[in-house]
Amino acid sequence: AIDRTLLALAEFGGRMEEEGVEKRRAVATSASRDAANRESFFDRAEIALGVRPELLTGEEEARLAFAGATAGLSLPPPFVVVDIGGGSTEFVTGEGGRSFDVGSVRLTERVLGHRPAPSEELAAGRNLVVEVFSPVGPTPGTVVGVAGTWTSLAGIQYGDPRVHMRELTLGQVTGLVELLAGLSVEATVALPGYDPARAPVILSGAVVAEAALKALSADKVVISLHDLLDGVIAALL
Repeated sequence: AIDRTLLALAEFGGRMEEEGVEKRRAVATSASRDAANRESFFDRAEIALGVRPELLTGEEEARLAFAGATAGLSLPPPFVVVDIGGGSTEFVTGEGGRSFDVGSVRLTERVLGHRPAPSEELAAGRNLVVEVFSPVGPTPGTVVGVAGTWTSLAGIQYGDPRVHMRELTLGQVTGLVELLAGLSVEATVALPGYDPARAPVILSGAVVAEAALKALSADKVVISLHDLLDGVIAALL
């Protein structure tokens, strides 16, 4: 996994050299927060990119995701941004945010490893995420979903990857959980509207998304393609 990542970073580094990029910033999130060998990885990433990755705390990640998702948003405030990653999920408002150590990859590895998912496994996954999100209370405002889980779920729901500013209801998300739980990974790959590379973890992402909406007492979410990366870019300007 490190080698694959370094190959991708080297490509980005080469593109920046070609374009004469002067301001560079790289950030690392949940997986690097957990990794015991992150400094060794950062050494190699710095060579590939020309800049050393900066380890973000969960709170910093949440702040940048909120800034990126809400800049220029033509929806009624206040906003609640929910950023579902592979290893963590952030809930962010204008007053600050909280990060929880559960995401699509982490939940797959811990609980939802079989596809189709046995009913007891699905129930265990749902219960675990509800427990993790228990400190999140009902929060007023427009819920904005960012990052790959939300965009993939909306893409599957509408059969179209062009999902910026599309809405998903809680009922639709629950329906996607039930649909995905009954499919093999191979059948999930065949679904239209999203990146099929997410097929092994999208069920867990849907379970996290469902629990997030329930924790907020929200009946729908608006999907945004603007997220952490946009917040990082804005901080450079």
